[in-house]
Amino acid sequence: MELFFVRHTSVNVPKGICYGQSNVPVCETFEEEAEAVKLMLAGVQFEAVYSSPLSRCRKLARYCGFEDRMVLSDRLKEMYFGEWEMKEWHNIDDGKISLWYEDWINHPAEGGESFRMLYGRVASFIDEIKVADFSNVLIFAHGGVINCARVYAGITTFDKAFDSTPAYGEIVRIKI
Repeated sequence: MELFFVRHTSVNVPKGICYGQSNVPVCETFEEEAEAVKLMLAGVQFEAVYSSPLSRCRKLARYCGFEDRMVLSDRLKEMYFGEWEMKEWHNIDDGKISLWYEDWINHPAEGGESFRMLYGRVASFIDEIKVADFSNVLIFAHGGVINCARVYAGITTFDKAFDSTPAYGEIVRIKI
């Protein structure tokens, strides 16, 4: 089975803002970015299409023509940063964010998730779909989710997961 993970397009959020699971708007370049994604997906047949329920993923899936076929899954949402959502990273309490920076893999954001918790959601999603007899599965998701899938597939390790986060609109193909 091959999983085609598509990261959502650019978001209209100032740099330095922690937005995780917040529903944020896409940039004004959405149509241009989405058209490029649509062209890259053209000609590939997908037996199943999944999407994060967050608006930035659903909008891209709709643009690419999968509105009627996509199944929404909460397990594909970006990492939840709890009390830090929509705050500037540099304005988060130094003591709390220091603990998180020391062990972001296991230590949850204040009132939110750790990377390992996000990984658990993504791994359970992949475990569930890999028992189906699909050749190609399309998944509209987020950078953190895609990084978890790369860890799951043995492409990278937990501690190196964010060394090469996919770009906005990038498609990452993973064989499972």
